[in-house]
Amino acid sequence: MKKAIVIGAGIGGLTAGALLARRGYEVKIFDQAIVPGGCASTFKRKGFTFDVGATQVAGLEEGGIHKRIFDELEIEVPAATNCDPACAVFLPGESEPINVWRDPQKWAAERQKQFPGSEPFWQLLNKLYVASWKFQAKDPVLPPRNLWDLWQLVSSIRLDTFITFPFTLMTVGDALRLYGLYGDRRLKTFLDIQLKLYSQVNADETALLFAATALAVSQAPRGLYHLQGSMQVLSDRLVAGLEKYGGKLLMRHTVEKINTESGKLNSVTIRDRKTDKVWQETADEIIANVTVQNLIELLDRDVLPNYRKRVDKLPEASGAFVIYLGVDRAAIPDECPPHLQFLYNYDEVIGENNSLFVSVSKPGDGRSPEGKATIIASSFTNVGMWWKGTKAEYELLKQKYTDEAIELLARYFKLTPETIIHQETATPRTFARYTAREKGIVGGIGQRVATFGPFGFATRTPIKNLWLVGDSVHPGEGTAGVSYCALTAVQQIEANASIN
Repeated sequence: MKKAIVIGAGIGGLTAGALLARRGYEVKIFDQAIVPGGCASTFKRKGFTFDVGATQVAGLEEGGIHKRIFDELEIEVPAATNCDPACAVFLPGESEPINVWRDPQKWAAERQKQFPGSEPFWQLLNKLYVASWKFQAKDPVLPPRNLWDLWQLVSSIRLDTFITFPFTLMTVGDALRLYGLYGDRRLKTFLDIQLKLYSQVNADETALLFAATALAVSQAPRGLYHLQGSMQVLSDRLVAGLEKYGGKLLMRHTVEKINTESGKLNSVTIRDRKTDKVWQETADEIIANVTVQNLIELLDRDVLPNYRKRVDKLPEASGAFVIYLGVDRAAIPDECPPHLQFLYNYDEVIGENNSLFVSVSKPGDGRSPEGKATIIASSFTNVGMWWKGTKAEYELLKQKYTDEAIELLARYFKLTPETIIHQETATPRTFARYTAREKGIVGGIGQRVATFGPFGFATRTPIKNLWLVGDSVHPGEGTAGVSYCALTAVQQIEANASIN
């Protein structure tokens, strides 16, 4: 029986491990944290359950990536409700939101009302989305790194895929210019803050083909989902699938190094964080569910020098400031959507990013006691400033962000000392501590043209039998994205085994 070691129990690592176990591999997954799930895990305080980072899921519908994976594992898909609207977006000075509805016709009517004259732009996005979705459904390998990868990619191309080719090097900003809409400040602002959630960068930098999917995946027949219980349910189902087929999950175990000899994979060095015992384990395949920045730190400095240079040249990824609130249900306005996004005036911004993405629990969804609710609000932030200065300076910065977040949220929610039951914050330093991500970065690599799809990092690394999964590789961040890349890696591993 061939052996596979997975580094990291995020959704990508759990998916890869469970699928490999299902296909006959001896699998061990090691993770330094207390609970699995990575940025899609949860924690509990005073009867409240808080989603750490990710708060919504795509791909649970028939044909969706999570549904496909759970079907193969013969594990029941978790209970969930549609997010409708997927997001209610409030622009500066506006009291009525732009609702991103699940129903395509309803969303078309909304955007035509909100952004008159923009429909040709949205129709282009829809055409690109339909073609891209059919293409992705064929499980292409992007970017290809050998003949098998290339054949898998070419086999996924159909005539209707060719519509996307002329737009491969375009950004959303380019498309707005094409339709004479770049000067529509309100539309541009809406696209900037929505795309920041999905691609880490604004409309001027986001690859158009990525945006076409990111901006349309919330509409039926697909959609975004709110899990019953918490995001932890997704990880728990994958762990059940892993263990069902004999795989093992070892939490509180850190993989400190990937060892190579003469450019070939040798072993990994593991530390048991409970006993401090250190040992080495060999495997036929090693799957790293880490950021590409973390991956190069697990290798000796002289290994993969060109790969390391490429990583070092990447623009700095974003971190996140997150405030977690457990509140009395009276703090939540009537008919409050489960997901909201607020853009505030620049001089009132939290840090350097001027939007807050907010998730609100629903009554009976398992995240709060009866009569209570959770509010999770996050803002992207520059990671560097959180690692400078003294501990006292860090605490002052954290308090400043917290005070500003409460003040901004209180414009919509009824937040008072009486309605706030629990309050907690996380910074990039918090994410670095609990997820081990380099500097606490979140969301993967910005989906610019130069780093998206055929130009991005591959699951197949330059070291044979070492694979990279997670939000650093195609198709990007989100639980659906990292599950796609995990499936890709598993298919590549199986292909290698059959060839060899």
